[in-house]
This record gives sequence, structure tokens and C-alpha cells, in this order.
Amino acid sequence: MQSAPAAPQTTQSEPQPPASQQPPSQAVAVPDAKTPPAEQTAAPATPSAEHQTPPATELAEVPEPILPHELTPIGMFMAADAIVKAVMIGLALASVVTWSVWLAKTIELLGARSRLLRDLHSVEDVRSLDEASKILQRSNSDIAILTNAARDEIHRSQDAMNHDGVKERVASLFSRIEAAAARRMTRGTSILATIGSTAPFVGLFGTVWGIMNAFIGISKTQTTNLAVVAPGIAEALLATAMGLVAAIPAVMIYNVFSRSITGYRGLLGDGSAELMRMVSRDLNRAEMNPRRMAAE
Repeated sequence: MQSAPAAPQTTQSEPQPPASQQPPSQAVAVPDAKTPPAEQTAAPATPSAEHQTPPATELAEVPEPILPHELTPIGMFMAADAIVKAVMIGLALASVVTWSVWLAKTIELLGARSRLLRDLHSVEDVRSLDEASKILQRSNSDIAILTNAARDEIHRSQDAMNHDGVKERVASLFSRIEAAAARRMTRGTSILATIGSTAPFVGLFGTVWGIMNAFIGISKTQTTNLAVVAPGIAEALLATAMGLVAAIPAVMIYNVFSRSITGYRGLLGDGSAELMRMVSRDLNRAEMNPRRMAAE
């Protein structure tokens, strides 16, 4: 008896579940080499306002140099060296003296000239010294001084026989009075000549001293920045400027006064010449009167 053929045994492996059906806990993600990391693919963060780059115009701005002090005459004087300050103060005082002398001498010369011209016109047509003395008795001009001196000398010389000697003595008195008037008019003007001749050199001394200090400051700071060098040089040049301000008006005023005094002496000389003619007429009258009396 034949046995039934056995069913073929098929050895089949158990079916594996598909990858999609595997549980999530067992699924492992394998990174792809071509896929960029998350840090690279993430969008860059927007920078904050604090870290924003300033515009180009703000970067191009250059700060202005800070000057050591204010570049004005007062500021430069206050920042100057003690010797330069002394020079500037001396020059300022010299300028004050110059203008004070100008004011005082101008008033004196104008007053003396006006009185002299008035008295000259008063005695222009006078025939004798006695008449001129009566007219000028209230005047204090140099013409009045000449008139009184001539009359007194004639009165003191009444007993003199030689009239030429009287004229010589009167002429000598006139020359001395004119010289005294000239000295009085020139009093105070010599200081103008002194200021005009010395003030520029005093200012130059202050300039040299200030420039020396400026160079010393450059060597100490070891910089040639103009903002550091300029104030010292400006202080030095200010001394020269003050010297010229004091000297130029002094020289001009001195020249003006010299011409005015020369003109005044010329007018006084005209007055003394007129008085000498009066003296000569008075002496001739005194000489002719005894002859007339003897003839009568």
C-alpha cells in the first residue's frame, strides 16, 4: 500500500513588516550628506540696533583740534609768560601816556596860540609901549610878558645916555623870554620821542621771548600740531603789535607838536619884532623931546 505523498514543506521566512510599519521608536533617521545642517539653512538673525554699522558720513567726521586757550587779545595776555605780560603792560602804559600828553599839549598849544593871535591883533596899531601895556594888562600871554619886560627895562634905563645899549638889553630880554616860552611848550614832548624810538624794540624783545617759550613748549610736548604751536607764537606777535601801537602814534604826535611849536615861536618872534619897533620909537621920542624943549 502506497502511502500518500507528503506535502512539500516550504521553508519560508516570516514576512518582515515594511519599513513604513515599523514603530516610530525604532526608526532611525540617517542624515544625508548633501543635506545642509540646520544651523546653515536657518535664516540669519536680524542684527539689533546697537550693532548696526554707522553710515559712511559719520565715519568720515574728524574731530576739530582743541586749542589750549582762547585766541583773543585778552586770552593770549592771560596765558602769556610773566615777562611777556610785563612787556605788554609797559607798552599799554606807554600808549596811555602818549594819548595823555597829546590831550594836554593840544589844549595848551591851542590856548596859547589863540591868546597870542588875539594880543597881536590888539597891539598891531599901538604906537608906544605904555599904550600896549594898558591894553594887555589883563592878559597872560607871552606878548604881554614881553611888553611888560620892555617897559620895565626902559624905565630902569632912563638915565642911560646910550640908547643903543637899551635896545641891546631889551633884545636880550626878548630872546630869554622866547626861549623860556619854547621850553614851556616843548615840556612833555620829549617822552613822545622816547616812546616812539624804544617801543618797537621793547615789543620785539617780548616777541623773541615768547617765541623762545613756544619752541620750548614744542620740545616738551614733542608735537608740531598747529593747534599747540599757534597760541605761543600768537602771544609773541601780540607784543610786537602792542609796541607798534604805542610807537606809531607817539612819533606822529611828536612831529605834529614840533611843527605847532615852531609855528608858535614864529608868531612870538613877530610879536617881539613889533615890540622892538615900539621900543625904538619910544627911545627916539625921549631923545627928541629935550631937543624940542631946548629949541623952544
